[in-house]
Amino acid sequence: MHDIRTIRDNPEAFDAAMTRRGLSGVSAEVLAIDEARRAAILKAETEQAEANKAAKAIGAAKASGDEAEFERLRAEVAEKKKHIAALNDEAKAKDEELTQLLMTLPNVIADDVPDGADEDDNVEIRRWGTPRVFDFAPKEHYDLAAVQDGLDFETAAKLSGSRFVVLSGAVARLHRALAQFMLDTHVEENGLTETITPVLVREEMMYGTGQLPKFGEDSYKTTNGWWLIPTAEVTLTNIVNGATISADYLPRRYVAHTQCFRSEAGSAGKDTAGMLRQHQFEKVEMVSVTKPEDSEAEHERMTRCAEDILERLGLPYRTVKLCTGDIGFGARRTHDIEVWLPGQNTYREISSVSTTGDFQARRMNARFRPEAGAKPEYVHTLNGSGLAVGRCLIAVLENGQEADGSVTLPGVLHPYLGGKTRITAEGALA
Repeated sequence: MHDIRTIRDNPEAFDAAMTRRGLSGVSAEVLAIDEARRAAILKAETEQAEANKAAKAIGAAKASGDEAEFERLRAEVAEKKKHIAALNDEAKAKDEELTQLLMTLPNVIADDVPDGADEDDNVEIRRWGTPRVFDFAPKEHYDLAAVQDGLDFETAAKLSGSRFVVLSGAVARLHRALAQFMLDTHVEENGLTETITPVLVREEMMYGTGQLPKFGEDSYKTTNGWWLIPTAEVTLTNIVNGATISADYLPRRYVAHTQCFRSEAGSAGKDTAGMLRQHQFEKVEMVSVTKPEDSEAEHERMTRCAEDILERLGLPYRTVKLCTGDIGFGARRTHDIEVWLPGQNTYREISSVSTTGDFQARRMNARFRPEAGAKPEYVHTLNGSGLAVGRCLIAVLENGQEADGSVTLPGVLHPYLGGKTRITAEGALA
């Protein structure tokens, strides 16, 4: 959400910011509604002052015995009350209209975000690791002999339809091990607080983090009004919804491993093979709540937390800064981390780490008090995958594949697998 006072004070700057988002002339519409709202409020206040003055005169007319003046003033006050009520209703309607419009406008992008049309214009920041050179043609994850019994898309389609999978045996255990490894690393070494949250949320929580009102079709809504979370960003960030907290409470750093649900609206025909793009998947999500002056450094810290997981797993990756045409609705700046998938011979996104500034905090009315007695200020919020578990599973399988169809597993996972080091071509941990 945006500060209406900032738009009033410098509409040209706001329009320039929205132009980078592909929107033009936004301030004129915003300010027209705002002016109508403020005019209705001013008229209501003026009418109320006049009604108050007339009400006082009623008593004087009654005391003087001037019945005609008494009746005239009483009728005048009654009429003004009706008019004031109508003006208040008009102001309320304009206020709701303004709020709804502001809710649909994306965040202002940071100055250092590169201009661009789409993902081809994203800028690489760094890369780590050298993709393995295979002496055979590497396969995609779903074609590996080691997972033929462990990745069951046919049964999942019978149970739920397309874009679902049933994991079993060694693959299911590997998936669980990955999530556990991520959680342990973030909690024990990165200082995040492990958190277990619901996957069903009230509608206002989806508004708070920006999934609503514009992107309702991307998520699932239950018949009784709850929404299934598309990411634990929704629940973790909304922990501070409506709160005014003390400065010494910050920063708050949360991590949660949850199921996530996405309709994948608009992705028909894209990544239909395998488990790269699913309606239901698991993710280890990081969320930070900070003071404004700390959020830039926190963005870099969170990015490194995600990158470190891939480095420990020995998975080559590159980190890119998203351009204006590819950045998400609520983000000021986003770093995408893309892991190397030899089966596709390309890097694919495995984490997005974003800083939102005070954009989500304004929607949630989440504030902190810098010191006792000071005026509350909006917190800054950040979020990022640390990591998407299913995509990490894909990367481990593809990068560890051997010519005989088996998979060699990263050393950091061995303790989570009872000392097992690989999945055989027959699908067993060994």
